[in-house]
Amino acid sequence: MLSILQILFAILDIIWWIVIAHIILSWLINFQVLNLRQPLVGAIWDGLNRLLDPLYSRIRSFLPNMGGLDLAPLVVLVAIYALRVVVINNISSFY
Repeated sequence: MLSILQILFAILDIIWWIVIAHIILSWLINFQVLNLRQPLVGAIWDGLNRLLDPLYSRIRSFLPNMGGLDLAPLVVLVAIYALRVVVINNISSFY
């Protein structure tokens, strides 16, 4: 059972860092530090959008329209943290 929990935590950590990378990349693009016409930047941005858009679109469907502010990544990060807390607090019930 411990190995399953370690795999779950590893997957949650990977998703956490992918969302963080997407947030940082979006800031760098919006502040014109990076340019989407650069092939590598465009490819990474497109890959991250394709990877995270199904998750974000479900969250955006119930969030109110905030204009240019997208709170979907924040909701994902809070949900990942909450899931980790729930699993850690209930780990003793698995044994």
